Amino acid sequence: MHGLWSRLPAPTLVHTIWLDLFQPGIPLLEKALRTVVVYAFLLIGLRLAGKRELSQVNPFDLVVLLLLSNTVQNAIIGNDNSLAGGLIGAAILLLLNAVLVRVLYHYGELDKIEGHASVLVRNGRVLTHRLERELITRAELEAAARRQGIDSLAEVRECRLETGGALTFVQRSPSEADVRHSDMMSLLSRLESSQRALAEQLAILDRKIAGADGTSP
Repeated sequence: MHGLWSRLPAPTLVHTIWLDLFQPGIPLLEKALRTVVVYAFLLIGLRLAGKRELSQVNPFDLVVLLLLSNTVQNAIIGNDNSLAGGLIGAAILLLLNAVLVRVLYHYGELDKIEGHASVLVRNGRVLTHRLERELITRAELEAAARRQGIDSLAEVRECRLETGGALTFVQRSPSEADVRHSDMMSLLSRLESSQRALAEQLAILDRKIAGADGTSP
């Protein structure tokens, strides 16, 4: 292409560049319809696939999302490689999304489309049937907890799989019984340390007394 342009006369070259940049390769109505159809398909498809796809809890989910964007690209742009065509498609997509979200929000239907968060752990107890419904393994849940600085699911008061796919953890606060137990164990540990130190001092004193008795006339 570069060699072809170098052989074209200057006016023709400018005209060709202008067409490549600003002349859409397909009619605007077709581009708009393509964008709307792909947008609706992805919205419905991801909603049916569940929140797991958005959470990307393992490499398979990430690969699906990456390939998905590349797969539907040609469905949106068609045979149009122009700059204007790409900008128009992006503008239609952003406008469509903004209008749809505003309309759904206005009529109170946005939560129905987004769904509701799922509680996966409550008071340290894993809700296995919720994990099965969301197709999330216990190992994946534990790994997500460790990424947030929580060593064990027993320390979790509540874990939610949010509508956007994020896993949020709320750590348990120790109860009064736990605090008393911890204080008691700490006191017992200090008493044991003091007892060992006293026993060592008595042993030293006994050896000194025994030594003194052995050297006495």
